[in-house]
Amino acid sequence: MKLGIIGAMESEVATLKQAMDANHVTTKAGMDFYDGVLEGTPVVVVQSGIGKVNAAICVQILADLFEVTHVINTGIAGSLNAYLDIGDILVSEKAIQHDVDATVFGYAPGQVPGLESREFTADVAMSDAVVTACRKTNPDITTIKGCVVSGDQFISNSDTKKRLIEEYHGDCAEMEGAAIAQAATLNRIPFVIIRAISDKADGSAEMDYPAFEKQAAEHCANTVLEFVKTFR
Repeated sequence: MKLGIIGAMESEVATLKQAMDANHVTTKAGMDFYDGVLEGTPVVVVQSGIGKVNAAICVQILADLFEVTHVINTGIAGSLNAYLDIGDILVSEKAIQHDVDATVFGYAPGQVPGLESREFTADVAMSDAVVTACRKTNPDITTIKGCVVSGDQFISNSDTKKRLIEEYHGDCAEMEGAAIAQAATLNRIPFVIIRAISDKADGSAEMDYPAFEKQAAEHCANTVLEFVKTFR
């Protein structure tokens, strides 16, 4: 196994880089890829940058240049599920791009033309292992599986939030996960997405996010470290 670990936050990536033995750093498309070993497992750790294009490029580089066998993506998201409070963790069962609209051609909302489904399904073994790792390392927070919805926009109003819940049955909203899922799926690479809830996707993010970022990075990094220890 060679694991590609894509982080959204610099603080989180820094924690993983400190914990790994990095043999080489490669800079490509403005991203620094740290190639080495973490908890006895070959890994490549990278911060992708924000948005779906950056995310998809990052996965393709991991596939082509580093030949990773699995991809794990961590970061933050706004909650679309009343059960998920700030600080909780959502682990992907599936991911959908909410800003894709080719309905005029008969496709479902969120479905990329040419693909059979609008949903990209996470690897079950990986998602189960992540849930177990998160509950072990972060026992004081709620960890559930669900649907990640992604688009190149920051969700901050109640009307949009309502639409994402009604149309996509989303549990959290963010800006990279479904693009990573699509790129991994097209390359036949098993993937899982981890999202720490930073806000309620309703306009409160400006207040919630700064206080939460450090905690979110710690929760995600601890989960990844435990996952790497146990998943083989």
